[in-house]
Amino acid sequence: MAATRLELNLMRLLSRCEALAAERRDPEEWRLEKYVAALEDMLQELKKQSSKPAPELMNEYSRKVDFLKGLLDAEKLSSSTEKALASQFLAPGRTPTTAKERTPATKRVHLQTKARCTGKMRSELLGTVCCGHAEFTMRKRKGLASDEKQSAVELDAVLQHHQDMQEKLAEEMLSLARSLKNNTLAAQNVIKQDNQTLSHSLWMADQNFEKLKDESDRLEQHAKKSVNWLLWIMLIVVCFIFISMILFIRIFPKLK
Repeated sequence: MAATRLELNLMRLLSRCEALAAERRDPEEWRLEKYVAALEDMLQELKKQSSKPAPELMNEYSRKVDFLKGLLDAEKLSSSTEKALASQFLAPGRTPTTAKERTPATKRVHLQTKARCTGKMRSELLGTVCCGHAEFTMRKRKGLASDEKQSAVELDAVLQHHQDMQEKLAEEMLSLARSLKNNTLAAQNVIKQDNQTLSHSLWMADQNFEKLKDESDRLEQHAKKSVNWLLWIMLIVVCFIFISMILFIRIFPKLK
């Protein structure tokens, strides 16, 4: 199905937003935020249309718009550690927006953002403080050591939180796998029991059919025998009546 005018405008604006997100922007840059807000409105209008794209394509559009929103939210965070952590959880698009792209632009933006946030966090953790006057040298060194220690503690806390989340997700996935295995085994047992019940029912039906066939044959033979005996009895009765009439006529002549 051909793309509508609204979908074409959405693709153009999305490509423009991806290009802006890949550039280094000033903190006071406002265009990307306005463009993303416009993308949200256009995406909502596109969902309401009767001739909207396929569900897979709509999900891809929503994924890219959510990625750009998450990117803007991550840039608004004050700490570089929070920015680095937030950028880790962003989900870029899976397919290119335009035919000219070999790889999705959002994936490149995601890699650039993670590298930039990680570099800033590393520079904050391992950066050096320029020495000033001689009387403040020792104080600055102490402050630097304190900042590095605090940053290292924050980094350890972030890494520990990330590790805990991974362990929790692994436990949930293991629990889901066990539940799926138990449900599968239960379903197999139910299907096996149903097959056994069905086989027994078919065997009983065959047995009943054979018995019914035997009884039908016996009934048919019995009916034939009954008809033969009845026929002979009727013949005997007719003969007896005929002979009796002849004797009656012979014994009792006709009255004059």
